[in-house]
Order: sequence, then structure tokens, then C-alpha cells
Amino acid sequence: MSSPNNSPDLEESSGATVAEGAAAHGNGGGRPESNENEAVPLWVLAACGVALLIAGRILDLGGGGGLLDYQKMFRTRYERTPPPGSAEQGPPPKEALAAYMAKGAKIYGAKCIVCHGPEAKGDGANFPALAGSKWATGETERFSMIILNGLKGPMSTGKSYGAGMPSQAIPSLSPEDFSGVMTYVRNHFGNNTGDVVTVEMAKAAMTLSAARANAGLQVTGDELTADHLKPLPGKTLDPKAMVDPVTLAPVYVAAPPATSPPAAAEPKATPKP
Repeated sequence: MSSPNNSPDLEESSGATVAEGAAAHGNGGGRPESNENEAVPLWVLAACGVALLIAGRILDLGGGGGLLDYQKMFRTRYERTPPPGSAEQGPPPKEALAAYMAKGAKIYGAKCIVCHGPEAKGDGANFPALAGSKWATGETERFSMIILNGLKGPMSTGKSYGAGMPSQAIPSLSPEDFSGVMTYVRNHFGNNTGDVVTVEMAKAAMTLSAARANAGLQVTGDELTADHLKPLPGKTLDPKAMVDPVTLAPVYVAAPPATSPPAAAEPKATPKP
């Protein structure tokens, strides 16, 4: 008869068996555990590198005259739009008339509004109106000489305004600002000439102004009629042409590729009776 102390502990034995079974089951029946951080095999990296070299050769990314050759995909003198988020990307191009007027509006608000007023109607006593003015909307060379040199004596209406208008050709008036404000006045306040006084024309006006016989003095109506009753020299610009809104330089935008019209359907043959 055995002693109770020597008999196996059933509870302990059962617990050990269950624990061993659970361990064996969790380990996939004795299979080694997978390593999730296992390194990518070297042959996989080598295969990817070879595939990239083959793809680059097919597309000829680094060669001249390949599939992605810039000169074949874009016409010369056309500028490719920078990708979104590019550090060198500036403001998007605008139509010329809108861009010139936007710049001119700032100049008018800073230099002209004090005398001519927010609606360019003047005050009737000391400052003339620009809204509806024949000299503002007429020949561009005459209008430019008034701005650059000032004006004394009778205006387009025959009325004189005291000492007249002083010259606005201050050193800070750049050709871009000058062309902008001329374009703005000619196409705002009820004026609607529809044209653009370009930067090239503004530079020509400055040259003409400096070459006047009475350079540095105000112009008069007689001088304007005798010497400046003509348009400013320079190439005209389509008001809808795209320009840089900051520099006002023309921007050439590539046109979308032309699509061929669908082929006309061939007439069905009429069956013979």
C-alpha cells in the first residue's frame, strides 16, 4: 500500500499537459516562429535594379532624342509650366489686359487718386476728370506726354486749372508701372478703348519725352496737337495674350495637341433587287 505523499498529483499533471499542448499548438505544431523583420533577400534587390535599368533604357530618360525628349514634345519658344509646389513657381499667367490693369490700379491708387478722385471725375475746380476725357482715351503719345511732363493751359474741354498738372515722371515710375496706369485709365471709369499700352510703348514714350525741345517743362495743348497727336511706337499686344502678371512679359503657353476629326462613316451599299 503506497503512501499518499508518493502518489502523483493529478491536478499538477493535468495542468502541465494542458500547458504543453497550448505551447505546441501556438508554435504551429513544433514549426519555428517566423521572423517579421527578416531582411529582403539580395537577389530581390538585384532583380529590381535590373528592371529599373531596362525601363530607363526603353524610355531613354537620360538620352537625347528619346521618347521623352523635351524638344520633340514641346514647340520651341514655349515654356513648360512648373509642377505644382515647385519652389520656383510664380503666379499663373493672366490675359494681358487684366494683368496690365491690375498693376495700373495699384499705381492709380497710390499716385493719382488724391487729385482725380476714386472715380476719376476730378473736383470740377482744381483737378480735371479722366473719366470720358478725350485726351486720356485718344492718341497714346499725347496722353503719355501729359503724364510724363505735366500740362498747363487749357485742357481738352478748353478749361484751365490753375498752375496745371505737375509732371508724374518721378524716378520710381517704371515702364511697367507707366504702361499699367495708362492702360488702366483708358479701360476703367467708363472708358473702354480695349487696347493695351505695352511696356515697349512706355519705354518709347520716356525716350520721346526726354528728347523734347522743352524737356523738363510742362506741355501745352498746342505742343500736343503739333508734335504728339499719334500713337506710341511699338508692337501692339493682343489683350487676351498671356503675360506674367508681375513683369508683364509675354508667356508662351503650349496649345493642346490637335485632334483629328472623326472619319466619316462610309455609306452603306444598297442591295440590288
